[in-house]
Amino acid sequence: MTAMALLECEKLTKRFGGLIALKGVDLQLNKGEILGLIGPNGSGKTTLINCVTGFYSPTAGKVILEGKDITGLKDYEVNKKGIARTFQIPRPFPRLTVLQNVIVGSRGDKDVAIRSLEEVGLHSIKDTLAKNLTTPQMRVLELARALATNPKVLLVDEVMAGLNSVEMEETMSLLGKIREEGLTLLWVEHVMRAIMKKADRLIVLHEGEKIAQGNPSEIASSPKVVEAYLGEKYML
Repeated sequence: MTAMALLECEKLTKRFGGLIALKGVDLQLNKGEILGLIGPNGSGKTTLINCVTGFYSPTAGKVILEGKDITGLKDYEVNKKGIARTFQIPRPFPRLTVLQNVIVGSRGDKDVAIRSLEEVGLHSIKDTLAKNLTTPQMRVLELARALATNPKVLLVDEVMAGLNSVEMEETMSLLGKIREEGLTLLWVEHVMRAIMKKADRLIVLHEGEKIAQGNPSEIASSPKVVEAYLGEKYML
């Protein structure tokens, strides 16, 4: 395990029948950083998150958290070890209130749930039914539920989808605040303006393989990344 790595994937591979969705991907997530994960649709980003969080069991390779092999653990076991996630499509319990949704994430601890809502700015609507929330509010609720599990690592899957420019700025500020409070983030995103601005480093997947890694400036100017994903030189 790399000296500074909090979370590490070693040669992570996932097959679905004849399809190889991940092909020996290596990844190191350092404590306190925001690591961005980008790539075209179908490149393996969500599959990687699913393997790390126990929704899928890798076909080969390892997932290591704080030096301990957690490969193949169930999702609830991974969560107890300190890894939480959000989903591309928010999955609240629609007939429960905002607070009740987060209490589920906190395993029944109302005080923890309230603190999580205060952290993300949803405390004022804690008694609103989840089904009545806007899309941006549902995405923030996803974050609150994940934070309520008291994670060491938060995996964020396309949190900017469907947001306008003001909502994106607010969400970027929230992710920065979460990081400043000591959480480490692995962030999957298609909105390049957001992730290029906020991530410390980026990893690029293409057809299940890691094709590049580096800081945002390096990734934006990489011919390989431009050809595979950005389409044209991305200007920061």
